[in-house]
Amino acid sequence: MEYRLTDIINLLSIAGICFLIALCWTPFLIRWLKRRKMGKSIRDASAAPIMAHLHAAKAGTPTMGGLVIWVTVAAVALAFHYGCVWSGWETVCRLNFLSRSQTLLPLGALIAAALVGLLDDYLNIRKIGPKGGGLRMRHRLLSYTLIAVAAAWWFYFKLDWDVVHIPFSGNTPLGLWYIPFFAFVIVATSFSVNETDGLDGLAGGSLLAAFGAFGVIAFAQGKVDLAIFCAAICGALMAFVWHNITPAAFFMGDTGAMALGTVLGMVAMLTNQPLLLPLIGLPFVIESASVLLQVTSKKLRHGKKIFKSSPLHHHLEAIGWGEPKIVMRFWIISFVCAAVGTVLALIDIV
Repeated sequence: MEYRLTDIINLLSIAGICFLIALCWTPFLIRWLKRRKMGKSIRDASAAPIMAHLHAAKAGTPTMGGLVIWVTVAAVALAFHYGCVWSGWETVCRLNFLSRSQTLLPLGALIAAALVGLLDDYLNIRKIGPKGGGLRMRHRLLSYTLIAVAAAWWFYFKLDWDVVHIPFSGNTPLGLWYIPFFAFVIVATSFSVNETDGLDGLAGGSLLAAFGAFGVIAFAQGKVDLAIFCAAICGALMAFVWHNITPAAFFMGDTGAMALGTVLGMVAMLTNQPLLLPLIGLPFVIESASVLLQVTSKKLRHGKKIFKSSPLHHHLEAIGWGEPKIVMRFWIISFVCAAVGTVLALIDIV
């Protein structure tokens, strides 16, 4: 019991440290982004008339706010790790949560995916590239697929892991099929989170619920370092949401949304609960599904749309829902689904 209490204290300490650090340096980042004119461009009215009308006032708001989250988490993880290695102090070592078996891979994926997103954000802001700037969709898809495949390869060949847990049924070995399954989970989650990042606080609050759920699941499984890693992300996310609620001082950008989506999928795989991910992250599934349905309808029905605009949150805006109402209701759905998914996982463990 004493050991578990110590783990809980460490988890809360890391979450608090990440929150305070992120909260303190966010105003400096916002000012820096404004001076460098790193503002978001709203899509052209000819391509997306409804979105352009609804979000015209947001043009020029700084983006790349995801830096607050992943830079803080990476800095804290590396600081305590090397602080332990160099100093050997017991307190510092107790707060070190960087381990080869649990957190080294997701931290590396977080940084790699964030850097790809950062490049995409920069090109988009400077209008470098096709269709108004940014990486082509196929280049983005290829980049995140490579990250996912590299992680899947590590799981399969280095950790000798090829099973997927089916809730209340047991583990099912997939053999080599584990690699494409792993990659699909990561890529699908990253792009789904990115689709959700369209309103002030929407993606941030939904991610808080999901990472909180998987943090609890990881802790219950005895994967304390992974649980603390999720807590670190939650702490930094809370600081981000503090400044991102309506009216947002800055936006997450691809450097945050794609990176956190990548890591969320990876944490689901590390806890071996990918089949609970669609429930815990149900808002992401709904948002992504609305885009797929819209695109499919336009192609098969000669341009006819199901929604006034997609993803779903833009459709809700278009029919008159206020932004805070949409965000709050999505948050409620997120936390309820995360709670239900967590309870199911805990019952399954018992």
